[in-house]
Amino acid sequence: MAGHLSADHPGVTILPFNGKTPVIDPSAFIAPGCHIIGDVEIGADVSIWYNCVIRADVNIIRIGARTNIQDGTVLHCDSGSPGNPPDGWPTIIGEEVLIGHMAMVHGCVLKDRAFVGLGSIVMSGCTVESDAMLAAGALLAPGKTVPHRQLWTGRPARYARDLTDEALITMRESVDHYVHNGKAHKGALKADG
Repeated sequence: MAGHLSADHPGVTILPFNGKTPVIDPSAFIAPGCHIIGDVEIGADVSIWYNCVIRADVNIIRIGARTNIQDGTVLHCDSGSPGNPPDGWPTIIGEEVLIGHMAMVHGCVLKDRAFVGLGSIVMSGCTVESDAMLAAGALLAPGKTVPHRQLWTGRPARYARDLTDEALITMRESVDHYVHNGKAHKGALKADG
């Protein structure tokens, strides 16, 4: 089945693949220029910003409520090919996750309230735990975990320091900002259309 531009999300390409069509909660904001392919589920009040690619062709991608995925980010998953677990590595993104501009997120788990900085790379088999942060430009090597309330930086990423309560409050405020900003952009697109 050919991909099509979505009537509910102007300028967004939705592509069924292997009999699986992306499922998007009606409250989500998906910006023009995005491409969403295959076995993808997107939760309530998610915002996916301009020119992102979310490709679930060889495994699943799940995105929890109030998460935001900023401009130019690529999400993919990993198959059960030799050297991988039999079921491969899906990409599972929890609720209220912040993913910065131009990030690469591949076959990994980002737990609730995780933060992935702009331009960073999260590789197959990785986990970023709740309230943990991967800094801008960092590369989390395959199979690594950023533990709860830790900041990791560098290429390859390593522990830098523990996160303060103030940092966690700022992250939660950013979640609220992106939910409201997504609604504003969605409204602007409807008014323009």
